[in-house]
Amino acid sequence: MPRLVMKFGGTSVANVDRIRNVARHVAREVAAGYEVAVVVSAMSGKTNELVAFVKDANPLYDEAEYDAVVASGEQVTSGLLAIALRKDGIKARSWQGWQIPILTSDAHGSARIAEIDGSRLNGGFARGEVAVIAGFQGMHAESGRLTTLGRGGSDTSAVAIAAAIGAERCDIYTDVDGVYTTDPRVVPKAQRMERVTFEEMLEMASLGAKVLQVRSVELAMVHRVPTTVRSSFDPPDAARPGTLICDEDDIVEQQIITGIAFSKDEAQITLRNLKDSPGIAAAIFGPLADANINVDMIIQTVSGDQATTDMTFTVPTADYERARAILDAQSATIAFGQIEGATDVVKISAIGVGMRSHAGVAAKAFRALAQKGINIRAITTSEIKFSVLIDAAYTELAVRTLHSLYGLDQA
Repeated sequence: MPRLVMKFGGTSVANVDRIRNVARHVAREVAAGYEVAVVVSAMSGKTNELVAFVKDANPLYDEAEYDAVVASGEQVTSGLLAIALRKDGIKARSWQGWQIPILTSDAHGSARIAEIDGSRLNGGFARGEVAVIAGFQGMHAESGRLTTLGRGGSDTSAVAIAAAIGAERCDIYTDVDGVYTTDPRVVPKAQRMERVTFEEMLEMASLGAKVLQVRSVELAMVHRVPTTVRSSFDPPDAARPGTLICDEDDIVEQQIITGIAFSKDEAQITLRNLKDSPGIAAAIFGPLADANINVDMIIQTVSGDQATTDMTFTVPTADYERARAILDAQSATIAFGQIEGATDVVKISAIGVGMRSHAGVAAKAFRALAQKGINIRAITTSEIKFSVLIDAAYTELAVRTLHSLYGLDQA
């Protein structure tokens, strides 16, 4: 029998009534002939509540015990869904990460999956059971301690399990009915896409789209697991197909630009009058890397006399003050003339595999933004996307301009 993994997020299992609705979605797929594994998140708001309990008990908490507490939300949901399925006459049992087991690294709070042994799940399928699995969690093999995968980790759990059991596809159920060309709250004309490539979805997820966790898309791309984003709020007997994330070869006609993403979690730092000499970049970015500060857009401008240079780059907003403090502490080594910064910036990105075979795609955007009076602070490009850094006040205007420019209003 073909296998299917279904994942339901916090809003989809927010209360018992919604869990009953999830059970009806699962029943539909069982009736269609699938062996089903369901991965569930904690009820909406429960993880935040558990985190608050931990911090109230001790702000300097032990990370392993933190995982033991916050992973309990998924345990409750998995048990409730198994109970609801049995009430509907469907064989089911709940599984915790350590019972399967899902083996991970020992980085508590942000563990990475190392291995999944699907043999016990296979035994359940042979007995005709639906496997209801607590997402977001696993176990470190050496210590035997429970671990968690970081926020949004249930998406990663679902895709990894789909790969481990050879599932036909992985369906991610959320509170939206698919992946849109951009945020519909910013552009009401945004369109739901029927299909998007793994590469495009990975760029969109990393550049601000919040539909899927980045690591889950990485896993889906590496293991070639077709993944669908669907709405759990559709009637179970009339569910829409959602958006399929798949190989580029599975898309017959590909647009030049697929979507416009934006990220407000950006801060800009500029170092003026740096000595233009070998090793200066390492002196700047080495200490930031040691502090686990992710640097994104990097622009270097060399002066006419070839003696000095300016360096501009971006960091996450939450790391802005820490990054400046690190650079100030390194001022004697780096020897910059002045440090400047801004947090009122936003990164706008256009993504599309069609850019590989079309010239002038980014230049077209630069002209359109200039005509709207939008100044570009920095630019980065790759094979299938380009990003611009602009003042945050122009976010909506820039997103709408690019969305219309590439014909996505009528996608």
